[in-house]
Amino acid sequence: MVLTISKAARDAGGFLTIEGQLKNTGGTPYANTAPWRGNELNASGVSVAGVTLVDKVGKKRYYVLRDTEGRCLCTTGLNIIEASQTMPFFAQFPAPPASTTEVDFSLPTFATATVKLSG
Repeated sequence: MVLTISKAARDAGGFLTIEGQLKNTGGTPYANTAPWRGNELNASGVSVAGVTLVDKVGKKRYYVLRDTEGRCLCTTGLNIIEASQTMPFFAQFPAPPASTTEVDFSLPTFATATVKLSG
């Protein structure tokens, strides 16, 4: 699996949205998506709710936002990703302070990556 982040932008409402795509570059279906949901208790089903951001300078960790019914504001429905299939990825967080220009992005089963913020 390859995760490509194409956008990490603050919006006027005080949120930060990360967007990109997940691609199965293998020759067989990928079904190990359960770790991506983190400690989710079924409200979002199979999702990327386990993704976190860490502001190392501000020493703060950010978790995916939830709606009023406890569902993540993130990509859901990721049971099986077929060979060569590409799926959209998004996750919304509270926005770090304007002085924070980059965060560490962590999704279970993927290496942590530093992401530059815009907006």
